Amino acid sequence: MLDSLKAALAEKVSTSPTDLETHGKDEAYPVRSLPQAVVYAEGLEDVIRTLAWARENGSAVIPFGTGTSLEGHVLPQGVAVSLDLSRMNRVLEVRPEDFVAVVEPGVTREQLNAALKGTGLFFPVDPGANASLGGMAATNASGTTTVRYGGMRHNVLALQVVLASGEVLELGRAVRKTSAGYDLKDLFIGSEGTLGVITRLTLRLHPLPSHVHTLRVFFEGLEAAADAAYAIMASGLPAARLELLDELGLGAINRYLQRDYPEKPALFVEFHSSTREALEAESRMALELVREAGAIAVDAARTSEERTAQWEARHQLYWALVAQYPGRSFMITDTAVPISRMPELVRHSQRLLREMGLGGSIVGHVGDGNFHTLVATGEHDYPKAEAFAARLVEKALELGGTCTGEHGVGLRKKKYLAREHGAALEWMRQLKRLFDPQGLLNPGKVV
Repeated sequence: MLDSLKAALAEKVSTSPTDLETHGKDEAYPVRSLPQAVVYAEGLEDVIRTLAWARENGSAVIPFGTGTSLEGHVLPQGVAVSLDLSRMNRVLEVRPEDFVAVVEPGVTREQLNAALKGTGLFFPVDPGANASLGGMAATNASGTTTVRYGGMRHNVLALQVVLASGEVLELGRAVRKTSAGYDLKDLFIGSEGTLGVITRLTLRLHPLPSHVHTLRVFFEGLEAAADAAYAIMASGLPAARLELLDELGLGAINRYLQRDYPEKPALFVEFHSSTREALEAESRMALELVREAGAIAVDAARTSEERTAQWEARHQLYWALVAQYPGRSFMITDTAVPISRMPELVRHSQRLLREMGLGGSIVGHVGDGNFHTLVATGEHDYPKAEAFAARLVEKALELGGTCTGEHGVGLRKKKYLAREHGAALEWMRQLKRLFDPQGLLNPGKVV
């Protein structure tokens, strides 16, 4: 089989142990499973040729970006090749007058924003990792700025995708709105490579904010911080970022990055405004709200360097915890609930951790009602962490929420979809069979 693949794609096919190992794991799923080979696609024709080979040989194909996913999205579940799109990394077009950029799927979010310097625009979706934009669309990624700018689904205007059949589809239009027909574009956003391979994206850009104010607000307890987050959202203040960190996370950050933050539960808050007067009024109101909620200390990041350092700390939390617990793996939850129920779910998570004797750091995009619990586990207590995650999902669904706010389904969350979606799950399976009748695209995932 691999001889014919190499004949079709020559040096773009690798079977080196290092490449196979890199493409047989992600950042957090505890299992490793290697593909037979890695294809480094450099253009649309390489993707088409790979899928033609897969149809002839009955081999699965797993689209791969940077490998920063967390739920087992890229692990083979049988005979499979990994289709690495990282070499398709050109920014094809920037149209500042239309607030649009066109990119290949291997372009990372940091690479795109570097290319936008001097335009006065930026791409806001910020999941922390320097993920590829194709992978971010495939998982409907979001992050710290979603509360203001939305996630990938809100910021992808059009896609080019290749189906398992080799047919190339152009989905969506480079306009802010359209009512022309079924919205097939959004069907592929969040499909995790199970319906087609994304080969080009047209993205929505946003003006860089003229005025930015960033706060760190500390509380005696996590419940007070969660309540304050809800108060900010309920006030209608235009928060651009609203992140919750607990005392365990702040302590790990201090040690990892040599910071001196108070080791208390905190909200990291940022406002983007068009005028200085608006920013000052919004900041005053935010201070009143958090003090009413019990804030014990408030720090402001006054320069762009201080703001960068603050958000670097938030994004480095996972690696700070890895350094604090060497040799341990992490169960990372990803529940989201209606914003009014978020404080209740945070309290439930804290209580569960105590009841089950687990150590975990709570962090999240609480302005979206989405938070994560990072539970450090060893080989023998991983099943207990899995049980904790299952109980947390049950509570989230009971509160009208979801099993995954932004990480996607992959392998880990499949077992919850029937309860979350009911009869709609079978329609999802029918769509999978329609687009991929041979079951070649990332089989075993999502549905």
